[in-house]
Amino acid sequence: MSERRYTDFEAIHCGVQPDKGRFRIAPNGIGWKAGNNKTTVIASEDLKKLTWLRAARGYQIRVLSKDNNVFKFDGFKSDDFEEAKDAVKMYYKLQLEPKELSVKGWNWGKTDFQGSNLIFNVSNKPMFELPLAQAIGTNKPGKNEVAINFVDPGQPAPDGVNPKDVDELMDVTFYVPGTVAKESENKDNEEEDEEVNADMVFYETVKSKLEFSQMTTENIVQFQEVLCLTPRGRYNIDMYQDFLRLRGKTYDYKILYSNIIKLFLLLKPDEMHVMFVIGLDPPLRQGQTKYPFLVFQFVREEEIDVELNLDETTLAEKYENKLHKRYDAPTYEVVSTIFRSLTNRKVTVPGSYRSHHGAHALKCSMKANEGYLYPLEKSFLFIPKPPTFIPFSEIGVVTFSRVGTTSGGSSRTFDMKFHMKGGNDIQFSSINREEYANMEDFLRQKRIKVKSVQNEEAIISYAELDEDLEEEEEEEEPDKFASRKKRRTEPVATVMDGDDTDSPDEDFAPDDSGSDVPEEYDSEAEGSYDDEGSEND
Repeated sequence: MSERRYTDFEAIHCGVQPDKGRFRIAPNGIGWKAGNNKTTVIASEDLKKLTWLRAARGYQIRVLSKDNNVFKFDGFKSDDFEEAKDAVKMYYKLQLEPKELSVKGWNWGKTDFQGSNLIFNVSNKPMFELPLAQAIGTNKPGKNEVAINFVDPGQPAPDGVNPKDVDELMDVTFYVPGTVAKESENKDNEEEDEEVNADMVFYETVKSKLEFSQMTTENIVQFQEVLCLTPRGRYNIDMYQDFLRLRGKTYDYKILYSNIIKLFLLLKPDEMHVMFVIGLDPPLRQGQTKYPFLVFQFVREEEIDVELNLDETTLAEKYENKLHKRYDAPTYEVVSTIFRSLTNRKVTVPGSYRSHHGAHALKCSMKANEGYLYPLEKSFLFIPKPPTFIPFSEIGVVTFSRVGTTSGGSSRTFDMKFHMKGGNDIQFSSINREEYANMEDFLRQKRIKVKSVQNEEAIISYAELDEDLEEEEEEEEPDKFASRKKRRTEPVATVMDGDDTDSPDEDFAPDDSGSDVPEEYDSEAEGSYDDEGSEND
């Protein structure tokens, strides 16, 4: 071995690559070369630690460099250990440390953070490790749970990679119960030591590792405590050259600008707030819930004074002076302007439509959720929850219903259903009757087919149904019906008159009940209900 001045091992894999190559331990460093001229070289002065351990493809030599990068070479045989150990000791004065892995199959243990790697140990033996530098985010999907995301399921595969040919870890969730002692500066006073949830300590540690590994460049600008309606919460928005980060108390996301496909800036009908909507593809995930749109809300009169962390040369060359060094304007204008410049996406604003009261949107409900429907120039958008985007090109016909009633009266609200060309229907209800004419004119101007359905199947209330049954029974058995109607109406009249002596329940004394709240059987309830009704009217 001393004559050759190097030690070779054949049929060795580098990392997860399927190619086999030659692994060489030489005085000037460690190298690996495959038949397709793929090479990996680590200089001897950069070596920090070498470990021998069992792997899926035989045995593995794990090399840790001084800059905390990890190189893995596997495919060794058990008989290769002594030869590799002697070569490492001779050339680098380092030990090739054997390490046993936990193969019990237990899913509980302890975690250890080494650099940017998370190591999961069972019985003081490593079971697996996760490179947090490759993670894209972390969140808390439930109590005592911490999830680490590595791949967005909707993100396209890199160029030249067929997703059907490779397996990849998408996310992993840890259950961290119990509490741990909070680190305190005053260690002498043990009585004041506070207990904090262990899952929060683990979550903050993982998040700090992600921030350290991802923050290779300084952010351009930060917007603090921005109110997000969907998903609900307040987030800090850190904007970088190629991506942005949403940092909340529970969730932390990294969003590439290339995943932003739409931007909307919409004034609420109250004219006091402005909503900024971001369309994403692939959508944002919180556990199993997907959010294709983010809805932020700003106070219209609120202003902000910020300075971008960009020099004049970058502003002129990269952004073609679309951005300014400093902004002093309403917050929603600054945010939308910076988003438009960094994402190269157009910001859509309301068009020519005006509601009966002059607003850009009309109030309605989608199933059980109240919100606002914005008729734009090429689409409809319902916000805030669930955000629903309806392009004109996908609408087959729009049907109006409950516009009037067959009894000759008129309804205060009406419904509007979009029959999409794809076969699904989207319905909005509880729309003010005054909005019907403006909406119908708008749809006809956009050349969208409109159909109005008369209420032939009118909704009958319980009172109307009861009256119809009484009329039918009165015609069939007038004597029997009259006596039953008399028995049913007399107690009601007695209660409404407040005459307690005529009540069939002689033991009942509402004045002695001691209740401060008027009940429906209390003689004072009538006045209170009448007052409330007059106020509501």
